[in-house]
Amino acid sequence: MDLTTTAATSAQPTGFTAWVIGVMETLGGPGAGMIIALENLFPPIPSELILPLAGFTASRGDMSLLGAVLWTTLGSLVGALALYWLGAKLGRERTRAVAAKLPLVKLSDVDKTEAWFAKHGVKAVFFGRMIPLFRSFISLPAGVEQMRLSTFALFTTLGSLVWNTIFVLAGYLLGQHWYLVEQYAGLLSRAVVITAALTVVVFVVLRIRNNRRDQAIAEAPTVQFARVQADHPTEEIRRIR
Repeated sequence: MDLTTTAATSAQPTGFTAWVIGVMETLGGPGAGMIIALENLFPPIPSELILPLAGFTASRGDMSLLGAVLWTTLGSLVGALALYWLGAKLGRERTRAVAAKLPLVKLSDVDKTEAWFAKHGVKAVFFGRMIPLFRSFISLPAGVEQMRLSTFALFTTLGSLVWNTIFVLAGYLLGQHWYLVEQYAGLLSRAVVITAALTVVVFVVLRIRNNRRDQAIAEAPTVQFARVQADHPTEEIRRIR
């Protein structure tokens, strides 16, 4: 079997992929939007797979290219709003209460995160929509911090529009070879996951080291100095020596 045949065989949709295509063929753009909304709520469902499939489905005439982009962007917004609402229901005080019970996490960490989000929240929402894994979770702190809903919706839509257009268009242009998009996007996803894991490891190591240092300082014996009389400090110091 040559490489062309192997590639063609691997491109045949099966399992979850076949189900996604079936929904899009049956429902068109709204079906693509519904699946992307679910992807936002359940991050293990990869948008890097669904969006190229929407483009591929559009290339076969089951929906328009513009419809695929618009409906998937609407689905992204709906899913993000659901997580925003969840974060808002959780609230700042509950978040702090949960953080206070977590090992190695200090309330000062929460304070720093809140300060950072207050300063960079708009950029975080916009660019966060273009980062695998984090594209869903960024909606939670936006809800917790009560970001203005209109601002959140606007920059979620803009960030999703950029991300969705790239992947839908790639799937549309590649046609039967849509799976190439998922393969290369998968490398990006793995890089993000590895980077996040390394960041967590570094945080844990540094926090444990700092905690041990603080504990050692707290347990170290303190030196008691003799009290110096204010009237004749020089004489008292000389006497102490």
